[in-house]
Amino acid sequence: MRWLPLLLSFALPFGSQAAKKSSSVDRFSDFLAKSQASSPLKLTDSSYKKLTSAPRDYSSAVLLTALDARYGCQLCNEFQPEWDVLAKSWIKGDKNGDSRLIFGTLDFSNGRDIFLSLGLQTAPVLLLFPPTAGPHAAAAADPIRYDFSGPQSAENVHAWLARHLPDRPHPPVSRPVNYVGWTVTVISALGVAGVLSRVWPYIWPIIQNRNIWAGMSLIGILIFISGQMFNQIRKVPYVAGDGRGGISYFAGGFQSQFGLETQIVAFIYGILSFATISLAVKAPRIRDAKIQQLTVIVWGTVMVIMYSFLLSVFRIKNGGYPFKLPPFM
Repeated sequence: MRWLPLLLSFALPFGSQAAKKSSSVDRFSDFLAKSQASSPLKLTDSSYKKLTSAPRDYSSAVLLTALDARYGCQLCNEFQPEWDVLAKSWIKGDKNGDSRLIFGTLDFSNGRDIFLSLGLQTAPVLLLFPPTAGPHAAAAADPIRYDFSGPQSAENVHAWLARHLPDRPHPPVSRPVNYVGWTVTVISALGVAGVLSRVWPYIWPIIQNRNIWAGMSLIGILIFISGQMFNQIRKVPYVAGDGRGGISYFAGGFQSQFGLETQIVAFIYGILSFATISLAVKAPRIRDAKIQQLTVIVWGTVMVIMYSFLLSVFRIKNGGYPFKLPPFM
């Protein structure tokens, strides 16, 4: 009988250690069963402490968030769907719990004391609690915090978890099929196809019309050669003062220009193009000789006047340009 207290004193540490191990296993089994029904787990102050308490032979990833509209956390609401997708994908691909990872979410409304004890001033915060016992026990029991800088997605968090949980299964992210989106897309495509089938006999001749394509090409050429892209890149002013109380429509030199200057140059090129097309295409088709002669004289005069004006504008941009053409001398 004298040896009984001594034996009990030796057996007590081993019994305590076995009880702790059994408690950790039971906790993981309990949380895994709950995760099978709903993942991530909705935590409270007490369940958070139970999930993260040591010793534990499993890992737990806990998202501390604030989803209520009164907190105004936009990132919390944007990241929550990605977190749900990751948790559901993981538990779906690891039903037996081989990775020994539990996902949980603690909202500020349900875990105010935990937020205060951790000293958190912002949300969301994602913590990974590594195991403190078992074959994957970490040297340090402190949780690992996820960096929320940059774009957030379930795939990014998955890669982060896989990096900190080596030698364990990492089920891939599996996004649910968006049946509503597919339905809307298919119906829209069928609607567009139906409309096109009805109006195609009217659209096809327009597409084949060479004059329409020639006009569109001419407009595009005028836009680009008149300096519209320069205006968009440099954000140039529309007009500027000339220093004498007047308005300057043209900027000197080749490194600057005004918005109105671009429009004037495009108008000049447009008139010259239209005059050239009329002389080359329209005039030869006129059967009346007098009208044809008058057309040539009119459009020829327009070309001379507009080209003279174009040379005068060019002399404003380049003062050393020697050539002139009446009437703009």
